Amino acid sequence: MVIAVALQKKVIEIYQSGKGYKAISKASGLQQNTVRAIIHKWQNHGTVENLPRSGRPTKITPKAQRRLIQEVTKNPTTTSKELQASLASVKVSVHDSTIRKRLGKNGLRKPLKQLDDPQDFWENTRWTDETKVELFGRCVFHYVWCKSNTAFQKKNIIPTVKYGGGSVMVWGCFAASGPGRLAVINGTMNSAVYQKNPEGECQAICS
Repeated sequence: MVIAVALQKKVIEIYQSGKGYKAISKASGLQQNTVRAIIHKWQNHGTVENLPRSGRPTKITPKAQRRLIQEVTKNPTTTSKELQASLASVKVSVHDSTIRKRLGKNGLRKPLKQLDDPQDFWENTRWTDETKVELFGRCVFHYVWCKSNTAFQKKNIIPTVKYGGGSVMVWGCFAASGPGRLAVINGTMNSAVYQKNPEGECQAICS
């Protein structure tokens, strides 16, 4: 709610006359918390006038913002570089990161920001990961719906293997040139194992 400066000055005049928040609220028609905020502003800044905004003023005008939203709504795959060029065509010069921030404030985000990267970036990128494969299903807790005193009935028991049945750790990779071979990891994956074993397994294909 925007409160007229004249009304705020009236609040201060009544306050300076010795009245309390309750009396000022009744005389001005404002809520007591609003009266308190006005007085605190006056005490801290010596004025009730609108203070100058801190920080650099935005370069994206409301009209430019509408243009951005219209373009990404029409084509969600549009990149920030393309949007930057579009604004430049109407003589609005901003950094592409500013465009992403402004769209983000309007609830528009692109999770895969790397989509803006050139093709040679992807051609030189290798994706790697490791995972543990349980030999007897996933090692997680399971719950069943059952009545009291029926927990050990056959239909309510899930078969298990002692000590979990074991597992195998595997590592692999893929790149623009294709997938690499899976490498079986003995023991714990650490930096030494990573550099010595899996890297060599996938070097031939993922390079």
